[in-house]
Amino acid sequence: MNIIFTAQRRDDALTLAVSGDTLTINGEAFDFSIVPAGATLPFGAVSCELINGPVERDQDGTLSLPIVVGLQAGAPAAAWSPAPRMGVPDGPVDLSEFDPEPAEDEEAEE
Repeated sequence: MNIIFTAQRRDDALTLAVSGDTLTINGEAFDFSIVPAGATLPFGAVSCELINGPVERDQDGTLSLPIVVGLQAGAPAAAWSPAPRMGVPDGPVDLSEFDPEPAEDEEAEE
């Protein structure tokens, strides 16, 4: 599965987990096994505001999903232009690159 992130200024949390053709977003599972090779689900066909474009399955069977990731104040500059994640394996998706950087006074406490 490929995940293409779009960064937006949002305060809500995001958790993702992959299991085969199922992507779980904030605890809600979305099963894309019905999408055949070479097909596209148009934007809006999936009832989830965090899927912000068409869901595609290429001829080789790989799914590509566009996902909104919310960034809070203080998020690292690189997080605003996230690279796509290609070939995401089953399991929880590490989103630590989108976490805000600790404030200077928090760093001094450590």
